Amino acid sequence: MPYKMNQPQFDRVVSLPAQERYAHFISKVADCQQLWTLKGPDGFVMFGDDSGQQCVPVWPHPDYAAALAKDSWSDCSPDELNLEAFMSRWIPGMAKNRYMVAVFPTPEEKGIVVDPQRLREDLSEELEQYE
Repeated sequence: MPYKMNQPQFDRVVSLPAQERYAHFISKVADCQQLWTLKGPDGFVMFGDDSGQQCVPVWPHPDYAAALAKDSWSDCSPDELNLEAFMSRWIPGMAKNRYMVAVFPTPEEKGIVVDPQRLREDLSEELEQYE
């Protein structure tokens, strides 16, 4: 179950610069042990970054993902990913397929595009603070 969020919180976080949204993502995902992506009738969404690299978008809350479920993604909805499964299955799969991760894109920005291994390291480092 996602954490509680109201519209002023949503607006404030969405307006943060990409690097600050990335830090927010790391903190919230480590705390809640879940993250979100978008899934449509044909599977999980992906998009190309400025260099044409395929990216899997992820968010810390379903409302942020839903904000991008329009236009070509209008038939998509937020899909929850358990952090443990993401770390153990998704990240190795993305690395193997040479996909990147688009962390916390907004309707105005693509977010921070990172290598899956870097995302794993950043999440693992944050999770160590919880031990």
